Amino acid sequence: MENTLTFLSNVWQDLKKENKQHFSFIPFLLLLCTIPMPYGVNNVLLGFFLLSVFLKIKEVKFNFQSTLFLLIVLFLLMVVSYFWSIDTKATLKAIPKEIGLILIPLCFMIMKPFSKEQRQKIVKYYSYAMVVYVVFYLVKAVVRFLLNADSNVFFYHELVTKEVNAIHVSVYVSIAFFYFFTKEIKSKLEVGLTLLLFIFLFLLSSKNIIIVFILLVLIEFFFFSKSGHKMRLRNLIVVGLVVSSFLFVGKIKDRFMAEFQSNTEKSISHTVLDLDKSLEGVNVLSIKEAWTNEKFSPNDFFPGTAFRVYQARIFLELFKEENVFWTGYGLNASYKKLDQKAIKYDVYRGNGDKEGYQNKNFHNQYIQNFAELGFFGFFILVLLLTFNLKNAIKNKDFIQIAFAVLMISLFLTESFLWRQRGVMFFSLLYCLFNAKQYSPLKKM
Repeated sequence: MENTLTFLSNVWQDLKKENKQHFSFIPFLLLLCTIPMPYGVNNVLLGFFLLSVFLKIKEVKFNFQSTLFLLIVLFLLMVVSYFWSIDTKATLKAIPKEIGLILIPLCFMIMKPFSKEQRQKIVKYYSYAMVVYVVFYLVKAVVRFLLNADSNVFFYHELVTKEVNAIHVSVYVSIAFFYFFTKEIKSKLEVGLTLLLFIFLFLLSSKNIIIVFILLVLIEFFFFSKSGHKMRLRNLIVVGLVVSSFLFVGKIKDRFMAEFQSNTEKSISHTVLDLDKSLEGVNVLSIKEAWTNEKFSPNDFFPGTAFRVYQARIFLELFKEENVFWTGYGLNASYKKLDQKAIKYDVYRGNGDKEGYQNKNFHNQYIQNFAELGFFGFFILVLLLTFNLKNAIKNKDFIQIAFAVLMISLFLTESFLWRQRGVMFFSLLYCLFNAKQYSPLKKM
């Protein structure tokens, strides 16, 4: 207990010292670390961060940065899309969720830049904050398991709640993992935390993130770390066997296998929507069926990958049928078109208590941008990701490389920037890593 209090006291003293050097250090860190919390908490801390920046506005000079300005351009395009939106109410309602795209880069262009050491400490304390969340979710799952004897509480959305989203949390945890993993010298505690985050990420069972995560681990281990250069082929085989063992354990194995099978009892529990138990003869669709079926039925349910294939199919059909290549349908306005297609193809549309597929967005950020903001919305997104990856490689900073690669892959399966938490996470880390006077984070 005494050691814990000493540790916390040292942390507090360090935070106060850094905040004296940069008035926005603690507000920014709190904003970043509270992303998984309820929106109200994060909104209050966004205001706290803005206040900290504008209180010091007379002490700094505005520093225009084109790389950060792209975020502002994307937000302005979202606002302007109101004038051609096919659903102006939906567009107007969605704009406040995207406010981080303009406020965060503006703050970075107004405020004094974070030093290299401060950026380093932000990543450090963020990573420890993610460990606290992981412990909380695991303790909560254990309590629920003891009460209900249901092992599902340890996996996917059940572990972190569907609102917070297991796929999104996988990204948050991945960044924290790579902070600990890339340290050349680790204490026993840090080794334990690295292992804890590794296991937790697999429990979240996000197929896309797990695959990319494994790839990043191998790249860092064999191409970036000093010890990696000394490794032999047998060590690579050992790592592969360890990872494979995770993929073939119970629920995690089922999550992967469900995407490659249909019409089986095992795959039924892994559809995008919870199945309507009042229906008889439920059919779980394959990827091929999602792309080729001329007609579906309310009894057809989509696993994750098959649903994303269906949504991509709908997007291509819409853009062939209507002249919206340059403008799109307007921010958050594509639901009307998805609803029309849902009626045409007779997919499951809910029954009052349960939502239908027409209420789901495209689950692909590239398609979402193109469909609602047109070609320029898509192009700006690609530019953001390109600059982020280019700067990461230039800086030889593996944590930024991990962030860049994870975002590129995540955007293939999630409309991440159409969620407030996604906007805040991407905007904060994008600006932190890409603001001028940035240099690689040192290992601590």
